[in-house]
Amino acid sequence: MTGAITGIFNILATPFDASLAVDVASLRRLVEFQLDKGVYGLTILGVLGEAAKLTVEERQLVMETVMSTVNGRVPVVVGTSHAKIETCIELSQSAFAAGASGVMIAPPRMPGASDDDIIALYSRVAEQVSGAIVVQDFPPVNDVIMSAPMLARLAETIPNARYLKLEDPPLMEKIGAIRALTDQFEIFGGLGGMFLLEELRRGASGTMTGFAFSEVLVAVYEAFKAGRMAEAEAIFDRYLPLIRYENQPIINLTIRKEMLYRRGAIAHPRCVRRSRPSRRGHWMRSGGCLRASASATRRKRLCCNVGHQSAYWVFTPHPRPLSHASGERGEIANAVCSPP
Repeated sequence: MTGAITGIFNILATPFDASLAVDVASLRRLVEFQLDKGVYGLTILGVLGEAAKLTVEERQLVMETVMSTVNGRVPVVVGTSHAKIETCIELSQSAFAAGASGVMIAPPRMPGASDDDIIALYSRVAEQVSGAIVVQDFPPVNDVIMSAPMLARLAETIPNARYLKLEDPPLMEKIGAIRALTDQFEIFGGLGGMFLLEELRRGASGTMTGFAFSEVLVAVYEAFKAGRMAEAEAIFDRYLPLIRYENQPIINLTIRKEMLYRRGAIAHPRCVRRSRPSRRGHWMRSGGCLRASASATRRKRLCCNVGHQSAYWVFTPHPRPLSHASGERGEIANAVCSPP
C-alpha cells in the first residue's frame, strides 16, 4: 500500500513466545489491536521492535506477517536499519516489494562521520529504492549526530528522503531549527509521545511511537487538528503521567510489553533484549497512574477508550469492550475500569 505517512503511527512491539521465537499469532492480534485503536499507520522493526536482535529471516517473517494482516488498510513503514549498508538496501527493496509505504533508516555507527558521509549513505540507499525513506535521527543508538543544517541539506538533495523521525532532544528546538531551513520534511516525533502536543505546535506531522495506549495519542492528535486546543491539552495532560511512566529509560520496553499483555494484545510480555525485569512495585505505581487518569477522564468525558475487560468500560459514551482473559493480568485493568 502506498498511503499517506502522516498522523499517529504505532511502532509495533515484536511479540515473542516463551522460547523467544517470534509469536506470529500474537503479532497478528497486536496488529488488529492497534488498528482498532484508530492508528493512522504502523511502523515495524524499530529500535523498541527489537529489530537489532532479530535475524534477517526473523525480520522478513515479521514484515510478511504484518503486511498480510494489514492487507492495505493503513500505511506501513518498515525499519530496515542494519550495520551493513548492503543488507539495509536488500531489506528496503524487500519491504517495498511487499507493499510498504516507506522504510525507516538510521545510520549505522559511523565514528568520525562527516555530514557528507551521512548524506552519501542515504543517497546510496535512495539510488536503489524509489519509495519513501524515513530518516531516523536517534543518536543514542548509533552515536551519529545529525544537525539541522545537514538534515535540511539531505531533504533538499534526496527527493524520496523527506520524512524525519526525530528523537534528538530538545525536540521542539530542533523541529524549529529544521523548519527555519526547509519545508521539505514531514517531521515525526517519538520518545514515547512525551512531547506530542509541543511537537505538533512546532509543526510536526504526527508521531511514531509504541506507547501502549495508542488511542490516547490519536485523540490528542485529532483534537489538535480540529482546532480543539483545550480538549487536546486536557487529554494530553491527563495521560502524561502514564506516558512518562511507560517511557522510563532501560525498562521502557519491559513496561510497554507488560501493558500490552495486560490489555490482551499479546500472549506473553517477554523481551529478547536484556532489560531489567519490572517488579510488582512498578505495577502498583502504574495502577496509580491509571486510576488517576481514569477518574479525571470519566469526569471530563474525554474521548479515549482505554478500558479492556468485557465486564467494564470507561471513557466513551458508547464504548466497545475488548476481549481479555481474567486473572492476574487484570490487575492494571481493575485499577482503571469501573462502571461509568
